[in-house]
Amino acid sequence: MKKVFILVGEASGDLHASNLVKEMNMLDPSLKWEGWGGDLLEKQGVQLRNHIRNLSFMGFLEVILNIRTILNNFKLCKKQIEDFQPDMLLLVDYPGFNLRMAKWAKSKGISVTYYISPQIWAWKASRIKLIKETVDKMYCILPFEKPYYEKAGFDVSYFGHPLIDAKQNYEDQKESASAKNKAVIAILPGSREQEVKRKLNIMLKASEKYTEFNIIVACAPNLPATFYAQYRQDYPFAEFVFGKTYDLLSIADFAIVTSGTATLETAIFRVPQVVCYKSSYLSYKIAKSLVNIRFISLVNLIMDREVVVELIQGDVSKNKIQKELDQLIYNDSYRYNLLKAYDDMITLLGNEGCSKKIARDLIGFYSR
Repeated sequence: MKKVFILVGEASGDLHASNLVKEMNMLDPSLKWEGWGGDLLEKQGVQLRNHIRNLSFMGFLEVILNIRTILNNFKLCKKQIEDFQPDMLLLVDYPGFNLRMAKWAKSKGISVTYYISPQIWAWKASRIKLIKETVDKMYCILPFEKPYYEKAGFDVSYFGHPLIDAKQNYEDQKESASAKNKAVIAILPGSREQEVKRKLNIMLKASEKYTEFNIIVACAPNLPATFYAQYRQDYPFAEFVFGKTYDLLSIADFAIVTSGTATLETAIFRVPQVVCYKSSYLSYKIAKSLVNIRFISLVNLIMDREVVVELIQGDVSKNKIQKELDQLIYNDSYRYNLLKAYDDMITLLGNEGCSKKIARDLIGFYSR
C-alpha cells in the first residue's frame, strides 16, 4: 500500500484523521496522500483536493437546497480518485457522502477502509448491508459499536476513542497558561455556518448576565473572521478566539455547547456543560421520525443515561440555558455528580494510543 486517498467532510474528522495520518506516516514514510479535508490534514502532508469549508451541510432541508453542489462533489471526487489511482480509499465519518463513495470505489476494485463508523445504531440500521458489501476494514470509536456490529455478523475493530489521544497530544504540547483574572464560560457554537447562525445569538444572550465570568466563543477555523463580525459588534462583552478550542476548554469553568463531538471534548476536559441542538423545523421533524436514540449528546449516549442536560429546538432559549447554568455554577452537589459521571465515561473510552494502534493495525492488514 503506497497511495491513499482520504475523504473527510467535517472539522472533527479532520482532527482525528490528521492524528491517524501522522501515525501512519511514522510507520511508513513512503505513503503518498491525496484527499478531502481541512488544515490539520494538510499539515500532515495530505495534498488537499477539496476543503471541508465547502462540504458541511447540516440537516435534511439544507442537503436538499444544496443538492446540485453535492451531486457535483460526487462527480469531482470520483474523477480525482481515478486520476490518483490509490491503493486504498480511507473514509472518515461523513456517512451521507462516504458510504456512496464506498459503493463506487468497491465497484472499481479499490480497497475501502472506514474510520469512525456511521451511526447506524441511531438511524438507518439497514446500512449495515451496504457496509458489509463495500467496506474491507471498519474502525469504531464508541465502546458499544463493536458488539452492535458483531451481532449483525460483521467483524470490526475498536481501539478506544481518538479524543483521548487528541487531549493528551494537546497536554504534551501546550505552554503554561497565564493566570486567569476571572472564571470562564466557554461557548462552542459549532463548525457549520447554519448551526452557528441558529444558536450563537441565543447562547450569547444567555451568557450576558454572568458578569463575574469571562465569556469566550470558540470560532470555527473553517469560517472566515468576517462571519463573526456582527456578533462581536452586538456582544462586546465576549471574546472570540479562532483555532484554540482546546486552549479554551483547558481554562473553561463552564460551557454552552452545540451537540456533536464538542460535547465529548468538553466532557473529556471535565468542563460542566449544557448541550444545545437546533436545526430547521423541517430537518428536525424528519430526523425525529427516523432517528432511534434516547439522547443527542455523545456523553449521554455513551453512559446510556442523562449526564448533561440537552436543550432541543424550542428549548434552546436564553431562560433555559441560564436555568441550567445556574445549577452548574451554584449547586455544588449537582456539579460534583456530573463530574463523577464524566470520570466514569472517560474510563469507558479507554487509554491513550488509539491512533497509533489503528495505524499499526491498518498497515498490517494491508500488508498481508
